[in-house]
Amino acid sequence: MKFLVQLARIIVGALFIFSGFVKLVDPIGSKYKFQEYFSEDVLNLEFLIPYALPFAIILIVAEILLGVMILIGYKSKLTVWSLFLLTLIFLFLTWYSAYYNKVTDCGCFGDAIKLSTWETFYKNVILIVLIVFLLIKVAHIKPLFKGKIPKLITFLSLAGFLFIVQHVLTHLPLIDFRAYAIGKNLQDGMQYPEDGSIAPVHDFMLEDAQADLAPELLQEEKLLLVIVYNLAKVDVNGFPAIKKITTKAINKGYTVYGVSASFSDELMLAKETYSLPFDFLFCDETTLKTMIRANPGIMILNKGTVTEKKNWRDIEDIEL
Repeated sequence: MKFLVQLARIIVGALFIFSGFVKLVDPIGSKYKFQEYFSEDVLNLEFLIPYALPFAIILIVAEILLGVMILIGYKSKLTVWSLFLLTLIFLFLTWYSAYYNKVTDCGCFGDAIKLSTWETFYKNVILIVLIVFLLIKVAHIKPLFKGKIPKLITFLSLAGFLFIVQHVLTHLPLIDFRAYAIGKNLQDGMQYPEDGSIAPVHDFMLEDAQADLAPELLQEEKLLLVIVYNLAKVDVNGFPAIKKITTKAINKGYTVYGVSASFSDELMLAKETYSLPFDFLFCDETTLKTMIRANPGIMILNKGTVTEKKNWRDIEDIEL
């Protein structure tokens, strides 16, 4: 029996740590997922949308921290009950999404592993069975270390996780699991898989007033895109740095465009206000959010292959 308890403990702990980690390296992605859940078409809790990022951070940190705590055996009863309540919430959300076909990807493993809502629901059923077993046998969950070491590990882990969150929010995800990661070719990503599923790169366009320029621009050896997914939400403090790097890029022979989902008249005003030396093209906002977790951000491509991505705060690190 003790062996089964330890096995369940390891499985639950490892799963929570992995699930939390793949979201910890990209909390903005979880923010977008919460916004989707809070939307009118899903849970109809639109008043919570402005708080999606805090919700995401709390969930991610709680998830990975509880995984650490169950493995090291720190405050076993509190930890197992917390795991049970958290998984119960996950179970309801995944059942609701699957049964009513509200959210096609729950985001449980971030962008690292894509599961259907029913696959995620059954995963959570198995998980909650293991946690109930741990609740019944919680007396067998002993600390791995003596004294205050488990407490120290827990608080050091919490500090480390919060540091990672702060770093990622200031820069870009530590690990990029998306189809627009450095080294990925967007044209290859547009190819539909043999199973008929959606292509990794979809809804990607670079439209001016007449046509989609994406096929032409993805042949360029030196293409620099300034991503401003929503002008109303952009950090305008980044525009001076954007102006500097784009002027330098143009002088070095780069083709430079801004890409946004905002209205053209607003973009023209921004171009004049901040003396930006490039024109804007249109692309779907969701696609732009997927391309880079920054507003504004820089993406550099060579014949469709992503060679560089930077938050505006790190523009000085770009070598053209």
